[in-house]
Amino acid sequence: MSVKTFHKGGIHPPEEKLTADSPLRELQVPEELSLPLSQCIGAPSKAVVKAGDIVVRGQMIAEAGGFVSAPIHSPVNGTVKKIEGVRNPQGLWQEAIILVPDAENPLADESTPRTKEEIEALSPQDIIKLVNLNGIVGLGGATFPTHVKLSIPEGKYADYILINGAECEPYLTCDDLLMQTEPEKILIGASLIMKATGAKRCIVGIEINKREAIKKMKDAASKFQSIEVQPLKKKYPQGSEKQLIYALTGRTVPAGCLPVDCHCVVDNVATAFAIYEAIYLQKPLMERIVTVTGKDLSGRGNFKVLNGTSLSFLLLNAGGLPENTGKVIAGGPMMGRAVSFPDSPATKGLSGLVVMPLSQSERKESEPCIRCSACVMACPMGLEPYLFMQQAERNYWEDMKGHGVLNCIECGCCSYSCPASRPLLDWIRYGKNMLRKMK
Repeated sequence: MSVKTFHKGGIHPPEEKLTADSPLRELQVPEELSLPLSQCIGAPSKAVVKAGDIVVRGQMIAEAGGFVSAPIHSPVNGTVKKIEGVRNPQGLWQEAIILVPDAENPLADESTPRTKEEIEALSPQDIIKLVNLNGIVGLGGATFPTHVKLSIPEGKYADYILINGAECEPYLTCDDLLMQTEPEKILIGASLIMKATGAKRCIVGIEINKREAIKKMKDAASKFQSIEVQPLKKKYPQGSEKQLIYALTGRTVPAGCLPVDCHCVVDNVATAFAIYEAIYLQKPLMERIVTVTGKDLSGRGNFKVLNGTSLSFLLLNAGGLPENTGKVIAGGPMMGRAVSFPDSPATKGLSGLVVMPLSQSERKESEPCIRCSACVMACPMGLEPYLFMQQAERNYWEDMKGHGVLNCIECGCCSYSCPASRPLLDWIRYGKNMLRKMK
């Protein structure tokens, strides 16, 4: 069995896949759901309901705010309580639609699956339009509106669809579980992406620590022409677009370019599954699998989570926060962000909640750079993180830009590998934000 990977940089943090064997767990419907209008990269959605409106499961309650945006749908039958500001996990205010689910039948769904004939009659543009109308965004963490990614610019083309099943972030297992339980539906979604883009080949990349997922996906792929499953070495950040493209095709995305510039389109396995549900079942993106985990968390597992569920409700159903909790991270520990407001709602992009004990949450004191080049060797983009930090400390913004800081994918390999505990990524993010403000 050939096993591939990317060639430059990368690290090997402990896997900590504590919920790898955990089955999917259903949650009771919360008493209230808060759906923020900003749930993707791009313009916030615009509410099309008002306080007092009765809504049904799957109904669009907020329309896209532009081309690079995505609508939002009600996950329940219920009533719009109000539209007001709520805090996101980092404590910042954003407008949200507050729903009160119906007490008797909150999840009753009257949507009708499309027939085989209706599916076959869909044109590429029909598929892209339905992906847009069903609010599908990238579920690997970036939340880029998927219809934009599938709309290949004039003069360009895609010959590869790459489906990301790497799940290289420590602790997270939501994609692994999805591949084990719904392999054929994921590949149906991938075939729809192929039809929408005109691509002739599809490769699913999965790291070799997910042996059961590889087996299930390979068995399912044997029924599809032009779709193959490729095992990948365990290395972070294998799931990043540019690294995955190199690992699976040997192609390099030039600096400042997009995957389509080397004729590839990359989507997460959960995104492909969401496309299947949207096209075949007429089901918008309104729920997803979320890993809630931590070494001392008594009820850790993989949960089916309705969009708008509060993080505190999730943590309570996973056993509640242990006394030694030092930090809760939304996402994985490498690229996720610390949660400062646990009553904030789950959104489309939430892949996991990681509860870290205090002993692993405290930063070590930053020491002077010892010129060891560990950060340079770890950087998968071939950059010089130590230099970016020095430039940011001195406000040398144009120098940072000239040395390629905008090519940084913010994976955190530099900070993780630094023996002097220097906050390299913090300074890089600060510098990138300053450059965006200047632009």
